[in-house]
Amino acid sequence: MPDFLKEYYNVLLIAPIVSFIAAQLLKYLIYAVQYKVFRKERLTGAGGMPSSHSSGVCALAVVALRSEGFQSPLFALAMIVALIVMYDATGVRRAAGLHARELNRLRRRANSPGGGKQGDSEEKINGRNAKELKEFLGHSPLEVLCGALLGILIGMAFDV
Repeated sequence: MPDFLKEYYNVLLIAPIVSFIAAQLLKYLIYAVQYKVFRKERLTGAGGMPSSHSSGVCALAVVALRSEGFQSPLFALAMIVALIVMYDATGVRRAAGLHARELNRLRRRANSPGGGKQGDSEEKINGRNAKELKEFLGHSPLEVLCGALLGILIGMAFDV
């Protein structure tokens, strides 16, 4: 690494960002292979395989552990944040996504005789345009685990 860049090298910032971006790219590719369609929303959207949030916070925890040690307050903070993020992804955010899926299904059923089709459709509700609710919000435990493993691997790859 050039000397002038060493002043700006912060592994606690760079590793989680790289890990988050890697997970988002993987999520986009996995979705494209699984559904045989490229959706730009998968590059920036929440939910799906692997969890980019889990990946980022686990990369942060790993580089904090490696640079500061197990007893450091920084590692403790990073670990607690990682656990909260992963718990939230499989709990509240996942439930909100499942609720959105059911509400979209019910709205499609109520608004068309054939039950409608899934997509980014807009319809008029009380005279206003209404988009479908986002269903990709949370993660299954497997998606969180895969994101966490990706973050750990990426965190281990960085020099601390």
